[in-house]
Amino acid sequence: MKNIKYEDLVGKIEDLILQTSYNLPSDVYEAIKKSKDTEESTLGKSILEKLLINADIARDEKLPICQDTGSAVFFVEIGRKTNLQDIELSKAIYEATANAYRKGYLRSSIVIDPVYNRKNSGDNTPPIIHYELTETDYIKIQFAAKGGGAENMSGLAMLKPLDGEDGVVNFVCELVKKAYGNPCPPIVIGIGIGGNFEYSCYLAKKALLREIGQKNPDPDYARLEKKILDAVNSLGIGPQGLGGRVTALAVHILTYPCHIASLPVAVNLNCHVSRHGYIII
Repeated sequence: MKNIKYEDLVGKIEDLILQTSYNLPSDVYEAIKKSKDTEESTLGKSILEKLLINADIARDEKLPICQDTGSAVFFVEIGRKTNLQDIELSKAIYEATANAYRKGYLRSSIVIDPVYNRKNSGDNTPPIIHYELTETDYIKIQFAAKGGGAENMSGLAMLKPLDGEDGVVNFVCELVKKAYGNPCPPIVIGIGIGGNFEYSCYLAKKALLREIGQKNPDPDYARLEKKILDAVNSLGIGPQGLGGRVTALAVHILTYPCHIASLPVAVNLNCHVSRHGYIII
């Protein structure tokens, strides 16, 4: 890791947030573009075209792709061979989040208390930060702007081990069917299988960071992803819930070993504005 000043680190994270908020990732853009060829509904095709036009305008005019600029979620991989010296990484991320949302005129969507004092924090802080130690000599900071509409449609099931593959497929399909147009389809579906109650949710969120088109390295789960994607796209929900073939752009699964008595399955939905980006320091 090169020597980096605190102010420079804050600036790099600020830029990551702004660029992610203005620019639809190329993998998502291309997936929407490609989906026009498979969409059977005339209205659905028109909606997909409008989504691409919206993304083009946001990129060219440096405007948020969506008015819901999301909660700021970070996945930070810290290499054991790196030296942060006196830099407080969490402090830098907090400061960068506040700066970016103010400077970029991004909507602040965070309230300071979930139940009793739902007053807006004013700068979209605090962010949510997940840390992981890795055997590298660099720091990787991944950012996702997670909108509320799709987040609210997510869910968790503590399935029985005997439910198996069919139980997973049925749970995901029922959840998507119940959500219908609320998560602003076409959606990206992140699924965490295994671990325990809380870890499956972490996996589901992290799965959304995988680029569309990047194949699952495990052939069994690659097959399961395709099976779920085909099943979801047979529901007839379509773009924006107005009918059609393209309900989901991708299904991404992450797994972890689990207790013999459990089969936790968490599903985190992302809208068509699947904003994610990263920097390596």
